Amino acid sequence: MTYPHAEIEPRWQTYWLENQTFRAVLDPNKPKYYVLDMFPYPSGDGLHVGHPEGMTATDILARYKRMRGFNVLHPMGWDAFGLPAEQYAIKTGTHPRVTTQKNVANFRRQIQSLGFSYDWSREIDTTAPDYTRWTQWIFLQLHERGLAYQAEVPVNWCPELGTVLANEEVIDGRSEVGGHPVTRLPLRQWMLRITQYAERLLDDLEDLDWPEPIKKMQREWIGRSEGARVRFPIASEGSGGSETEIEVFTTRPDTLFGATYMVLAPEHPLVGEITSDSERDHVNAYVEKTRRRSERDRMADANEKTGVFTGGFATNPANGDAIPIWIADYVLAAYGTGAIMAVPGHDDRDYLFAKTFELPIVEVVAGGNLEEAAHTAPGKAVNSSFLDGLDTAAAKSRMNEWLEEQGSGEAAITYKLRDWLFSRQRYWGEPFPVIHRQDGSITLVPEDDLPLTLPEMDDFKPTGEDFEAPLSRARDWIEITDPETGEPALRDPNTMPQWAGSCWYFLRFVDPENQEAPWSEEAERYWMPVDLYVGGAEHAVLHLLYARFWHKVFFDLGLVHTREPFQKLVNQGMILGESFRYYDDNLDDDPDAEVRVYASESIKATEEGPRTRDDGRAVKVRWATGADAVTDKESGQAHHANFPDLSLERVMEKMSKSRGNVVNPDDVIGEFGADAMRLYEMFIGPLEKAAPWSTDGIQGIHRFLQKCWRLIVDDSGEEPILRALDPGSGTEEQARLVARTITGVTEDIESMRFNTAISKLMIFVRDIGRDGNLPLEAAEKLVLMLAPMAPHLAEELWSRLGHPDTLAYEPWPQADEALLEESLVRLVVQVNGKKRDEIEVTGEMGEAELQAMALASEKVQGHLAGREPKKVIVVPGRLINIVG
Repeated sequence: MTYPHAEIEPRWQTYWLENQTFRAVLDPNKPKYYVLDMFPYPSGDGLHVGHPEGMTATDILARYKRMRGFNVLHPMGWDAFGLPAEQYAIKTGTHPRVTTQKNVANFRRQIQSLGFSYDWSREIDTTAPDYTRWTQWIFLQLHERGLAYQAEVPVNWCPELGTVLANEEVIDGRSEVGGHPVTRLPLRQWMLRITQYAERLLDDLEDLDWPEPIKKMQREWIGRSEGARVRFPIASEGSGGSETEIEVFTTRPDTLFGATYMVLAPEHPLVGEITSDSERDHVNAYVEKTRRRSERDRMADANEKTGVFTGGFATNPANGDAIPIWIADYVLAAYGTGAIMAVPGHDDRDYLFAKTFELPIVEVVAGGNLEEAAHTAPGKAVNSSFLDGLDTAAAKSRMNEWLEEQGSGEAAITYKLRDWLFSRQRYWGEPFPVIHRQDGSITLVPEDDLPLTLPEMDDFKPTGEDFEAPLSRARDWIEITDPETGEPALRDPNTMPQWAGSCWYFLRFVDPENQEAPWSEEAERYWMPVDLYVGGAEHAVLHLLYARFWHKVFFDLGLVHTREPFQKLVNQGMILGESFRYYDDNLDDDPDAEVRVYASESIKATEEGPRTRDDGRAVKVRWATGADAVTDKESGQAHHANFPDLSLERVMEKMSKSRGNVVNPDDVIGEFGADAMRLYEMFIGPLEKAAPWSTDGIQGIHRFLQKCWRLIVDDSGEEPILRALDPGSGTEEQARLVARTITGVTEDIESMRFNTAISKLMIFVRDIGRDGNLPLEAAEKLVLMLAPMAPHLAEELWSRLGHPDTLAYEPWPQADEALLEESLVRLVVQVNGKKRDEIEVTGEMGEAELQAMALASEKVQGHLAGREPKKVIVVPGRLINIVG
């Protein structure tokens, strides 16, 4: 008989909900601990087993900290606005609100079935009017401080979706959702001045306990650069000899004498003015072609240079030379000034462009061989008049002085970061609290009239006219009377991006019922900052950067007392699913075509895409899903059910429906229980590392939980009963094992090494009965240590041990220090004969325990790279060698 998880787990989940066991109440007399998961978007697909990994980690910490006497805030809510619900509405006619509420209910059910100790009294939904009200109120504060403005900017416009897309939402010139064509064009949009906070966003990273790779990504996204602004006068056929200037920013003003041409972004506003009549058709064609490419695609093709000469020329202010002006898609209008001075002798991109179009290359920094490549390293200035002989640093400084003396430029600091494009041409989002007057001016909706809610609509498709959003169709809502002037006016037809609601939700959680303010000063001062924030590395830049930006605005407004919202950040690794890959030649997905299929080993990668090795035939990757993938039990080889001779390639990768490798947590919980799934996800490796899902692995965890159950409960009869436990603490060795385990598990949980904490509990369960019957004290301390990780089983065992109340707030067990005073030994841990780590052990540990500790080492796991060790050799008192 297995332990009855199907009966135990729902019962305790109901108990926690009905008794609001995890409700957080502000208590100034207790230390606080605010632990938060990144806001989930409730998709229609529900959770797969990869999603709860981070939630399990935060729940372990939340439960542990409660037992350590902390007042824990551990909330959950929904980032529920978004394009998927709107697209579903367009296809089916189902209102996005209906779809969203259905998805939220499913997510809530799945999360609750895992026993996470969230304070559900604080649940929030970004689409709820009482939340939207305060998001709109925040926009008013941004606008009043001059941080929200309108501007005409080049955007990714998708006519089919009827909306602007972020660069991340465009792949190969098509929308990520639906694969529709996307074009670049100028559009008047709401913008937020995040650039005003660029320096602070950089500086304040230093004091955060965040992974260094995440900090690096934020620094690179902000992209602080020191250099100079340089102005190049232009005179061309198209401009009629005007004295218009093109301003560029360069980090290498010392190379100005080597600027032999200029390049403008195709969207640059001066392109039309400087283009000569003889080149206008070529330029217009190139501009139109570029509109169909996203910025991401343009940057990705850095090694393939295309461009067109405009027929115009500029004057190099350093030497007076007339240099040609080109346009090219590798220069982006949104970065810098949208123009560059090209110094091909000392810049790799400019060198490749110059070689492609046979433009002059001049050496102005000694030390390279320009016949072979650009020389980008520092050196002595040459062919540079008054700079000759100066090293790079001195030459930069002198050139900056000269530019300022001549009125041709000045030293400057610039950022790669651009202001935040904050408009979306969508229905399902927060309406802007803005009124457009007939004279072109705008006014804001009064605070007392918030929230401004969306109108009820049946048709959510874009209008297709003048890039208007779906809300433009709701004329009774759009057309209003200005409350100040009494004149006809219009509401704004755009909505805010999904990022808006997730920029401040962590603050609403501290005071979610407040109707007078988004949060109170008392609640914010007690709960903030977030002590631990856990989520995927895919949010490393945009969400974290936007949330930090808003938080700094709140700090300047006196609404928060901390400069940063998230003190510690942890990115959980990805849980990978098993996929089965093959190829076929049905490139057009024609259902009536005669298809030839190919195994992966018969395919080669080429620049044009995958092709067969024998005849070079173009093929397309396919994935065998569900029952199509059949595995031979003896050989382990997988083949396709419809093509028995076709071998399938096993691939471990991110779970997705298209790959057919999604594992539904409902199925896992039904078979093994929530506690088994929680423990397994923490046991398969360090939290920050990717790990493959294995049904065999979770079976082992399930057996461990059965051992815990049977250690305390006798289930051999018709009804399970408590075993007869020895009173007291047992033998000295049992007491020492208890003390060692408490110390080790405590240290591991504090450091979020959950896999090694579980390993220590497994050793405890295996060894505690070797020196005598299970003592009551050991049983109780085992249950308390299990509680954060396997809470359902722990609650049930605690109850059966005679305790009437939940163990959620029981004190965490303390180790008897006197029992820990024994000789410690440091053992070298080798992988294939090379030292990879050292571990501290006691002289009384057995070989199995030593092997388990060595294999749990993160350094060892990194060198094994997911491989199972062939054998583990223990040399007592000296070393452990793992042969992989």
